Amino acid sequence: MTGDLWRRASAASARWHAGQRRRDGKTPYVSHCFRVAMTVRHTFECDDEACLAIALLHDVIEDTPADYDDVLEGFGREVADGVAALTKDMRLEKDLREPAYDAQIEAASWRAKLVKLADTVDNLLDSSRPTGSGIDKCRRAIEIAGRHPGGDLEAAVRRTEQILTGATGG
Repeated sequence: MTGDLWRRASAASARWHAGQRRRDGKTPYVSHCFRVAMTVRHTFECDDEACLAIALLHDVIEDTPADYDDVLEGFGREVADGVAALTKDMRLEKDLREPAYDAQIEAASWRAKLVKLADTVDNLLDSSRPTGSGIDKCRRAIEIAGRHPGGDLEAAVRRTEQILTGATGG
C-alpha cells in the first residue's frame, strides 16, 4: 500500500460520520467503518487500496449527508461505484429493499462483495449475541460472494464461513 487513497478515505469517513453513534449509544459509528477496513486488510488479507477506501466509506451515502457525487469527486469512479453498490435504496418498502439490495451486491464488483462480507462479519461480532437477522445477512453475503469465486473473494468467503460457524457455535 503506497498510495494515500485509504488515508484520505479514513479522514473523510471520520468527518462524514462525526457525531454518529453505534446502537449502544456510546461507540462512535466510524469505529465500525475502521473495523470493516481492518477486516478487509487483516482477516481477508486484501491490501487493494480501492477496496480499503470502499470499506472505510461503505456507509457514507446511506448514513451521512455525503452523496455519490461527493465520493466520486474525492475518490474516483471505482470507489464511488463500490460505495453506491453497498447503499440500500431507502425509498423502497422494506419487503422490496432487501431483495433489491442483494441483486445490487450480486451485480457489484468483487471489491464491493468483499467489503459486504467484512461488513456482515463486523456486525455479527459487534453484538454480544448474534441475532437471527445478523446471521441471515452474513449467510446471504456468503451466498452472493460465493457465486463469484476467485482471488481474494474465494478466500474471504471461506474465512467468513469459519467466523460465522465460530460465532454461532456450529
